Amino acid sequence: MATCLWPSLATGPRYMTTLAIRRAPRRRREAVRRDGPQSLGPAGGAAAGRSPGGGTAGRAWTPGGALHAQRPAPDAPRGATRPAPGGRLARRCRAVREGWAAGARAPRATPPCRAPAAAAPSASARRRSGATSRTGSCGSWRGGGGGARRLSTGVTTAFSGEDYKLLGVDLSELSKLSTALKEAGLDNEVPTLFIAEVVLTYLENSRSDALIQWAAEHFSQACFLLYEQMHPEDSFGRVMQQHFSQLNSALHSLSQYPDCEAQQRRFFEKGWTECSVMDMNEFFTCCTPENEQQRVQALEPFDEYEEWHLKCSHYFVLTASKGMEPPWTPLLSSTTVPHHHGPVRIVVGSINALVCEVRSETSGLRRYGHHSALITPNVILTTGGFGEENGQHCRMRNFHVLIKHAGYWKAGCVKKENHDKRWDERLYHTVSCLSSSLALVVGGRTSPNAALGMLWLKFPKTCNDSDPNDITVELVSLQPAAEPFALRWRHSTTEVIFKGEKYLFIYGGRSAVQPVLGDWYFLHTPEISCTVIPVEGPVPEGRHSHSACSWKGGVLIAGGLGAAEQPLGSVFFLREAEHGFQWQTVETHPPLIPRYSHTAHVHDGKLLLVGGVWLHSFSVPGITVIDLITGLCLDYTISVEHLEWPLMLHNHSSVFLPNEKELLLIGGGGNCFSFGTHLNPKPVSLSLRNILTSH
Repeated sequence: MATCLWPSLATGPRYMTTLAIRRAPRRRREAVRRDGPQSLGPAGGAAAGRSPGGGTAGRAWTPGGALHAQRPAPDAPRGATRPAPGGRLARRCRAVREGWAAGARAPRATPPCRAPAAAAPSASARRRSGATSRTGSCGSWRGGGGGARRLSTGVTTAFSGEDYKLLGVDLSELSKLSTALKEAGLDNEVPTLFIAEVVLTYLENSRSDALIQWAAEHFSQACFLLYEQMHPEDSFGRVMQQHFSQLNSALHSLSQYPDCEAQQRRFFEKGWTECSVMDMNEFFTCCTPENEQQRVQALEPFDEYEEWHLKCSHYFVLTASKGMEPPWTPLLSSTTVPHHHGPVRIVVGSINALVCEVRSETSGLRRYGHHSALITPNVILTTGGFGEENGQHCRMRNFHVLIKHAGYWKAGCVKKENHDKRWDERLYHTVSCLSSSLALVVGGRTSPNAALGMLWLKFPKTCNDSDPNDITVELVSLQPAAEPFALRWRHSTTEVIFKGEKYLFIYGGRSAVQPVLGDWYFLHTPEISCTVIPVEGPVPEGRHSHSACSWKGGVLIAGGLGAAEQPLGSVFFLREAEHGFQWQTVETHPPLIPRYSHTAHVHDGKLLLVGGVWLHSFSVPGITVIDLITGLCLDYTISVEHLEWPLMLHNHSSVFLPNEKELLLIGGGGNCFSFGTHLNPKPVSLSLRNILTSH
């Protein structure tokens, strides 16, 4: 490990030393393992690189990790963002980090001084300190402001400016660390802020614990800011751990400190008197000013909500202090915000997830953002989404069919009769089966700037339902005049009945212009004409990624993501009234935990919510059963011990087979931040016979 610091940083009426712990680039660490400490050269230097934990490029990474910090560059405008590698999710994460570093602070935070986030020295800062360009990959910084020098402990100062020092020290050798910091001019009596951004977890727990305790014992007034991963036990956590294991950078702290509570106990036990911690969903919601949240959300078209919330639920920020007057508590207390303990949840059982074996010579079910529909009692059609096709990730062009015959499922690709007709490779659309030979596709998108309209899918009235390769489909466009209201995605399309006539009820979603839609339309099914039907009652707030189920001629709407990118926990029933329809709130007890990106089914007066994403990091959603008569809300976890791969239940589809009382889960998953893409490889079967007959 290595350290860099600047003593006596003036940030207002008081002074604070900031020590930011950083890790070396992998190539430097491997060189040390291979050739020993001498491979660091005369001055380890600041190397542009990327942290395996998600750090951004262009920061200062030292030979083995370290303590470093620097004044914010005065020429950096607040909230300025640079083009970043990766997709929209990576750019949003970077925008949040840069916005916070530029000055966004938590409301009611009262630190003794304002400590900036760690950053590499800018070119202007180096010029002001007298430093010039660096010579060679391991050369020293030249010029005034201190220059590079060898300390008696064998530690090298890679960069020394007016208020910045970079030291190469093995942080497991605490006596040498103390000596090096003392010789560098550090005053232990000055209030000191430690910043450790995804680095302590790479140390063995005994060494990182010793460092945390050393910091508490050797500094009379100290604060500690820690940012790391957590929750290794769920599917996202398993993908995360696998990623770091492949990099030969195991996350040691996860085994002993897997959650916020364990990390908080850790700091109390190591001598810190004040400690608060929250996951990044809570931090972004409660500690980031509303105008900053809106700025980040408006930077570019964004549609990776699930990936964003899952990433944030697997990282935490912790602040600890000792000897500070007044006590340093920059994170809001648990009495003012809904903390990570989460709402009340009644878990009454578990359901085993079993692989649904499919006889197939084709692939095509590794996808997300798709739609699966039961065309006939034994035929399931899956369309669209993003997934794996011919060994590559892409928007899916082929239609996939599952046929149950003689007690097992067979899979194949559907043949298209008119190959010249474009499917448009859409995501987040709906497919409504009007008969065994006709289905209507509504909405969907290619990119977040390109919404799509409606499309007919026509099947032969007679086909061999035992051979999936014999099923064909014809794509037929609708008249353009019928499409404007359909230009949306993440919406719902549900069959309702009014005065004996069937209608399709299109509700919610989002568009290229509006991030959340709260409107609705009724389509008379024979001719697909838009019909005005009066609707009374309290109008639900706009939402997308919700669920919708037909029930008693109306529709049940549950959950979804609201205008502030916050999950909703409301359930509404649109029921037929004398002169139209009426919205009616369905009360649940305990209250339904807010969620989105789930699927839903109704059976025998019970609403089943399957999977999804919520902001509470203590667990992942399984199956929630809501009794529509009593409002009782019960939860069942999903046991994955029989699966050889992580099961991700967001952006998936599900089909309920009423005769078997079985739920078939198809696809699901997505991008797991910088850890790679995970797609559920096979359909999964859940037997609901016990839970549907026990209530």
